[in-house]
Amino acid sequence: MPNRVQYAATIEPLVQFIEDTPPSEIVDRTLEKLRAGVPVKTMLTASALAVSRSSDLPPGHHGGPLHPLVGVHAVNELAERLQGESRFMPVVQHVALSNKHIHHPAMGPYSLMEFEPEDAGGVEKTKEAFYLACNRGESNKADHLFLWLWDNIPPIEALDLLFTVAIPKNIVDDHYFAYPGFTWRALDTLGHEHMKALMRPAVRYVTRFPVAPAILDIEDLIEENDLLNKVTRQKSGDDETAAIGELSTALGAVEKFAELPKLMSKALADGLSLEGAGEALSIGAAILFTRSRGGNPMDVHLHTSANIRRYLLKLDGISLKNKLLLLLTWHSGPEIRSTATRMDPVPYPDPVKVAALPPRSQEDVLEAIRYSICNQPETDWSKVTNLGQMMAVPEVRDSMALAQQYVNCGYDEKPLIGVLAEIVCRDNFTEMHAFKHHQAIVEEYYATREPWRGLHLVCGVQAAAISSNKSTGVFDKLLELIDD
Repeated sequence: MPNRVQYAATIEPLVQFIEDTPPSEIVDRTLEKLRAGVPVKTMLTASALAVSRSSDLPPGHHGGPLHPLVGVHAVNELAERLQGESRFMPVVQHVALSNKHIHHPAMGPYSLMEFEPEDAGGVEKTKEAFYLACNRGESNKADHLFLWLWDNIPPIEALDLLFTVAIPKNIVDDHYFAYPGFTWRALDTLGHEHMKALMRPAVRYVTRFPVAPAILDIEDLIEENDLLNKVTRQKSGDDETAAIGELSTALGAVEKFAELPKLMSKALADGLSLEGAGEALSIGAAILFTRSRGGNPMDVHLHTSANIRRYLLKLDGISLKNKLLLLLTWHSGPEIRSTATRMDPVPYPDPVKVAALPPRSQEDVLEAIRYSICNQPETDWSKVTNLGQMMAVPEVRDSMALAQQYVNCGYDEKPLIGVLAEIVCRDNFTEMHAFKHHQAIVEEYYATREPWRGLHLVCGVQAAAISSNKSTGVFDKLLELIDD
């Protein structure tokens, strides 16, 4: 009989603790272990391994190991950003989410089983067999084959192979691409010794039905602009500032998202580097986010999807074709496309409204931002019939105006980032979306040149205000324990 996946003796007991502890006790007992000296990264590793081994992937994308794994990098960075026992908050949130999924009847009981890798006759034959399994939706078969590929080709080459299946599926669900992409980044945090254990559910998710659709319009743009031959520059520089500004402004001003890949492909054909294109995409995404009227706290894929693409664009071993597809398919996911139906003609906040705000010191405007975010109106859930159609309340714009005032005054970004870090750790409604968005805006701020970097801080405040007061049960319990 096959056995479930087993981990090293140094981590297995902690994994079993997360799997076996009743949900009603997991917050208290996790905090106890962290206080007793279990390192943050060790606890986060155990949480990722537990949810990967003991929770099933449901038909949709909410549940199982997907969002916990996608949130690993952000949680780790948040824990390092916070001080004192506050640094435990994002980690306990992660463990609580993993434990919840493990015990949820839609996802458990479940065990990821050990089984033998399958060699279909060498590397090329096994790749062919993998593609055939994907076309048939045979995720279990694909898992067997990919286990062999992990051991017999460079891991980055295997990831690139997985992306050839995942990127076209972005049009079906953003998570087909996001799951393997963010999980790969999680390995930078947790260690590549856990690669196969953590990537196996991602492989199984990506390779299940539906079959990847054809993206002929994108393929046509690559061919028409001769991008596989014309794109030869990887890194950006100061000489690209004007081109990045021009492209990002155009991206942020579109009325139809179908225009985005046309603008991107032309800029690449005109000589813009891959990393410069990624920066322009990030700025354009931020502009579009500030134009959005959406109030769904999980509608943050504009930023997070651009952020993971910029990370992947820098990796040696991802093929030029897939890097081009990363840039040209950003708009295609349903959660980004849905934003197009709730857009204002121009970005917020209104410069006139910002200019009319009374002068404030850094401390005063920071406190005003905190108060504005934390006192957003409560959501009347009896009136919410479709989360995806929620609209932002007007008070969100007030928070954004204050954030723009902070940026315009040239105040230090670090205190604002710290306030946002504390606030997002309260969220247990969005299954790590708030955490991911916060980390994305921090990274994009530091990776974006002037005069556009401050825009990401405004987006961070916007997202925090939208997700404020939605569900904070884990935080409320944890806060009582920490106060004691």
